[in-house]
Amino acid sequence: MQNRRYGLLGFPLKHSFSKTYFESKFLREKIRKCSYENFELPKIEDLKLLLQEVNLMGFNVTIPYKKLIIPYLHSLEPMAEKVGAVNCVKRVDSNWIGFNTDVIGFGNSLKPLLQSHHTHALVLGTGGASKAVCFVLEQLGIEFLNVSRQERQDCISYNDLNYEVINAYKIIINTTPIGTFPEEDVSPPLPYEYLSPSHLCYDLIYNPAESLFLKNSSAMGAETKNGLEMLEMQAEESWRIWNTN
Repeated sequence: MQNRRYGLLGFPLKHSFSKTYFESKFLREKIRKCSYENFELPKIEDLKLLLQEVNLMGFNVTIPYKKLIIPYLHSLEPMAEKVGAVNCVKRVDSNWIGFNTDVIGFGNSLKPLLQSHHTHALVLGTGGASKAVCFVLEQLGIEFLNVSRQERQDCISYNDLNYEVINAYKIIINTTPIGTFPEEDVSPPLPYEYLSPSHLCYDLIYNPAESLFLKNSSAMGAETKNGLEMLEMQAEESWRIWNTN
């Protein structure tokens, strides 16, 4: 039986635990003839050669390619199409199909933390990860606002974040890479002094385990959560997809 290859597509990938996670899974569960590699591609056009490799069965997708990869795929499953972003790709015969397992990972990780006053959320960032987060919030009936460096028609800017906004939006979710290892000494430019114990601050970053965003939030009494559980849940869902006919 030919070795089945899986991996992670993105750039850069030094911050990612996915390779370690799957290698540990293969050892723990005695899964043989499988490998998981980092496909660190400086530009999305380099993907064409990778997709021609016959023993590549599937791969995950991370920053900055969750939206850029879509034109290279033959089709999207309904969830990924609704979200508008892909983080899991599967080979079916000679076709490549896009999925979104971030929705399951984030949703299952967030729901146990929600309380009755968590009705409004600020989503920091507008990239591929934010699309899955916004989809989950919409499904849960949580109103949300995107926050970006520049104000646009579909989002506000960090400069718009004052006491009134922070007080009204009790969930704050960081979907940007700001604060990821090795640049651990930076955080999204929020007025952290307005946070309170009624806030829930969730960071999709999991390396470091406590980003500066979470440290600043925790210092004001907010409940915090990093993205490690989300990573594990979406990884297991990816594995299920790759191994389901």
